[in-house]
Amino acid sequence: MKSSLTKPAGKHRPLAVLTITLAAAACSAMAGYLLGGAFAVRLAETRLQQYAASINADGEASAAELRTELAAVSASPHSSCSESEIRYLRALIFESEYVKDAGRIHDGQIVCSAALGRARQPQSLPSPDFTRNDGTEVYKNLNFYQSSGLTTMTLTLGDSFVVFIPMTRMHLEPAPMHFAETATDAPTQRTVQFLGEPLPAQVAMFTTDGMTRRGDGLYATSCSIRFFSCVTAYSTIPEILQSNHAKIFGGAALGGLLGVLCSLVLTLLLRHNKSVEQQLRRAIARDKLKVVYQPIVSLASGRITEAEALARWTDENGLVVGPDVFIRIAEERGFVREITRLVVRRVLRDFGQALRSHPDFHICINVTASDLSDAEFLPMLDRALKQAGVAAQSLTIEITEGSTVRHDAAIETIRRLRKRGHSVYIDDFGTGYSSLAYLHNLSVDAIKIDKAFTQAIGTEAVTVSILPQILAMAGVLNLGVVVEGVETTEQADYFASVAHPVLVQGWLFGHPAPAEQIQRLLAEDKKPSSAPPAGQSSKCSAQDEPQTLLPPARSERDLRHRLACALDSRGGVHEADYMAL
Repeated sequence: MKSSLTKPAGKHRPLAVLTITLAAAACSAMAGYLLGGAFAVRLAETRLQQYAASINADGEASAAELRTELAAVSASPHSSCSESEIRYLRALIFESEYVKDAGRIHDGQIVCSAALGRARQPQSLPSPDFTRNDGTEVYKNLNFYQSSGLTTMTLTLGDSFVVFIPMTRMHLEPAPMHFAETATDAPTQRTVQFLGEPLPAQVAMFTTDGMTRRGDGLYATSCSIRFFSCVTAYSTIPEILQSNHAKIFGGAALGGLLGVLCSLVLTLLLRHNKSVEQQLRRAIARDKLKVVYQPIVSLASGRITEAEALARWTDENGLVVGPDVFIRIAEERGFVREITRLVVRRVLRDFGQALRSHPDFHICINVTASDLSDAEFLPMLDRALKQAGVAAQSLTIEITEGSTVRHDAAIETIRRLRKRGHSVYIDDFGTGYSSLAYLHNLSVDAIKIDKAFTQAIGTEAVTVSILPQILAMAGVLNLGVVVEGVETTEQADYFASVAHPVLVQGWLFGHPAPAEQIQRLLAEDKKPSSAPPAGQSSKCSAQDEPQTLLPPARSERDLRHRLACALDSRGGVHEADYMAL
């Protein structure tokens, strides 16, 4: 009886184990298949966002160069359409990475260009495809600039135009990635597609940053704050699954073998791919962002008059994230004001005593377009200054050109800042909307010349020819001038020779440093300088010669010695004049 009962049980046990094992394997394989498909879609979203961001970055780079080239055409020193000007235009496009032609327009007709020469029959321009806020008109595929089926873009401003072929923005990623570029026409506010593949009829998702899913389509949009255009990268889920079918079936097989470990693997993957935004929010909440300070020096006296506060961040994986990345993330996600508040608190904590005891010394703080339109920005600034006992004159506010273009509220905030006693600087000047009317309407105190112009000194770059006009513009409007990116004595020498008083900032005069180091320099600045720095003669050494990239100055006296050498190389200052610096 006993044996008759146990035999069937022993007989069925292997079958039951096999059934359970097969069922577990089937479930795990199905889970692996589904997870593989979900992971492929998630990975595609990340790639789409990266693709859109990379095309947008390339577009911003080319647009900035095109604006510079348009300015260079407008600043031509030659008679319009003369032989000398045509040679000048040809030199411009030869040196440019993006520009293929440049020339002049009169009464809506192209009358001459680097490629066409002086037109015997001027070419009439049709209506523009769209117009930017600054008045730049954009044309796509003009008949007389067709090039083997390639897309050509023409930009006009005033009586100047440039033509380029956006080759670098064509299919940077393999299928199934697609992209399209759109822009908003300023007069009509309609959205216009000017590059890429056809988009669905819905427009709203293509003018707002972020990831959108409609039906079986995935759309990642990245917009340029400076140039008011957007790039949308998109794909469909069937395309994504088809292109990743081998990986998905591999995931199913792996799931069948390692189903028990799927949750652990997924957890590790999700952990590895922490949201940068959430890390940044935690860093701000825990006061983990660093603030360093780069000295700004008067070329006339060789003394530090200001320092720019610069936010720095290292993420939870120990990777340094650039401010251009994390500031943009914070602004897009709506919490950049928290970074601004952190920087203000840190500056007043680090330099409160120094600012009270050195009223002629200032700290420059960068603010964004969001700050200028934030109703709480000015009250926050007032409270922080009052609590620290620091005068408004001690904090200089830096804004980019693009920050003021979209909102009248920004211009009103600038007016109120200056009324309180703050100085206001336009940062990265020359890369955006530089004009007399623009600066006059803003009514700021100074401009900071972008480092791209500084780095062109001593080269054949066209941007060097624009520097005298920028300095002349500053003189006409009685604006101060701060030059960014000064790294060689040749660059310092160039600005020391101009009549306009100039402040300079760059590695020649000091890298961004902790507050304590700047405070030591300030303290030393108050001491009489009776001799060159210890261990260094008053003679200029080889490393002090112009065109040499120098390490940061060791002290204020070292910095003044370098200035003396830079000026002495021009015959402007001799050893007897050293003490006057």
